[in-house]
Amino acid sequence: MRNRLNLLPGKRKYLFVCILLSFIAVAGVAFSMTGDDGFAVARREVLLRRIGHELLLQSRDSTSRVLPVEKISENEYRISFEHELTFQPDSLVNTTRRLLAKDPLALDYVVNVLKCDKADVAYGFAISRNKKDDIVTCQRRVQPTACYIISVKFKPEEMTIAKNRYLLGGLPLLAFVGFIILRSVKPRGVLKTGRSTDKFPLGSIMFDAQERQLVINNETTDLTDTEARLLRIFASSPNEAIDRSRLQKEIWEDEGVIVGRSLDMFISKLRKKLEPDPDVNIVVIRGKGYKLELKNTRT
Repeated sequence: MRNRLNLLPGKRKYLFVCILLSFIAVAGVAFSMTGDDGFAVARREVLLRRIGHELLLQSRDSTSRVLPVEKISENEYRISFEHELTFQPDSLVNTTRRLLAKDPLALDYVVNVLKCDKADVAYGFAISRNKKDDIVTCQRRVQPTACYIISVKFKPEEMTIAKNRYLLGGLPLLAFVGFIILRSVKPRGVLKTGRSTDKFPLGSIMFDAQERQLVINNETTDLTDTEARLLRIFASSPNEAIDRSRLQKEIWEDEGVIVGRSLDMFISKLRKKLEPDPDVNIVVIRGKGYKLELKNTRT
């Protein structure tokens, strides 16, 4: 059977899981923030409508209606009235400032009172989070009765900054989760053998798993990475039958390779490299797998 590479090798699978987890977390925060934005917008419209209501009362009009608040753009709203009214600039400034203080995102905004017929600006002012930057003029001049539209434009980045704070605040948590996942991944080549040594005496041969070498009579034979990993499994359980499926799983699964004759090929290569000691051999256990047979094993 031909070897086929999996599209997501083992280590890449763990990386993919980390990225996917991070994406889900960020998307969850983003969607939750979107829901919060919808609530914040609805609440803001109620506050704006309340501004219109109080202006009518100050104009001694308790019967006409404040028309539905119109959202002109992402950050601009308009308050319209059923009938004409008059207003005092200082009352408009104080009322707007008091009510929009209940909107945590309304830190900077500009208010313009427009005439309905010409859309000319009859009065305007600007409020900033820093009161020193407020622009308020002509407060004591009563405006004549007319058809007015109040335009309130908020500084656009306030809601964006709030979103970014939530998202950036969640990054340390995502990093911590990713760190825990990566720490839980079994490093390549570290097998559950219960042994801490990297050197295994195999008859007259010394197998150095760390250096991937066989040493016999002061002569060394180099092993490939796969050969060393395979021999380490055998050396950890000498004279014990090891399932073929276990060898395939522990050696090739993390590489994303579906093994055909690869195992037999590497077993054959290991046998040749172990030939200097006739008492060390890898034998086939029919219906089971393989066994590293050590004759004259010292106890």
